[in-house]
Amino acid sequence: MGISAEDVKKLREKTGAGMMECKNALVETGGDFAGAEKLLKEKGLAAVEKRSDRATNEGKIFVKIGDRAAALVELASETDFVARNPEFIALGNAVADQVLEKGYTGPNEELAGMVMDLATKIRENMSLKRVHLVTAGTGEYLVKYIHGDGAIGVVVKLSAAHPEVLQKEEFKALAFNLALHIAAFNPAALDRDHVDAAFLKEQEEIFRKQLKGDEKLQGKPANVLDNILKGKVNKYLSDICLMEQGYVKDEKFTVAQVLAGTGKQLGTTVSVADYVYFKVGDS
Repeated sequence: MGISAEDVKKLREKTGAGMMECKNALVETGGDFAGAEKLLKEKGLAAVEKRSDRATNEGKIFVKIGDRAAALVELASETDFVARNPEFIALGNAVADQVLEKGYTGPNEELAGMVMDLATKIRENMSLKRVHLVTAGTGEYLVKYIHGDGAIGVVVKLSAAHPEVLQKEEFKALAFNLALHIAAFNPAALDRDHVDAAFLKEQEEIFRKQLKGDEKLQGKPANVLDNILKGKVNKYLSDICLMEQGYVKDEKFTVAQVLAGTGKQLGTTVSVADYVYFKVGDS
């Protein structure tokens, strides 16, 4: 039977396959459009499965904010070329929309199916690496920041004792700048109370070994070495804890001082309730 150019064009637009692939699929299925579409999808799936062992180190971070929640998604691809593909970008936004709408807190079959549909069309290995949902209650405000072309995505949740200040421009400016700060400095913890005890102990052991190996400190009393160790630990904590870092807009002030100052200006208490930092390729 004859295969019309219009059918080939229509199948190509729907599947993204090449013109000859579409024509051959229609010939193979006797002109059955649905059958040809299924055949092309199966071929695409086979192509993706062959590439499944290839690393997906490229990609983008997608962030969507709703009334009471924010969704962060890391969608990964093999190549930067595909990560810049408009269909890939549309998929990432669609996945983030679904996470936000349905309140998903991690990857699932529905979201994986959305990714596989495009992967079979483009025939490149893709993966939905991370999904995170941040929820906000009364007196809490969510803000996002995307760095560059989606290499880093940040969501910050701030709280205020008087909810009416959440709509003030000074508060919104502070929120955005804090998201910018976190994207720039990637603090490991909100404050000292949120630093993992085992992680901190490991760092202390590293510093202790450094002191033992320092020839200039050989023979120093134990109390002197202990004080030096405490100083190193304090310096380290001030570097990795958000509240103690120098504020991105003016490093003479810590983030905690800026929060206190803005709160005083607005006549309330302002604090960071939570934050999430995603970078493409991080585990």
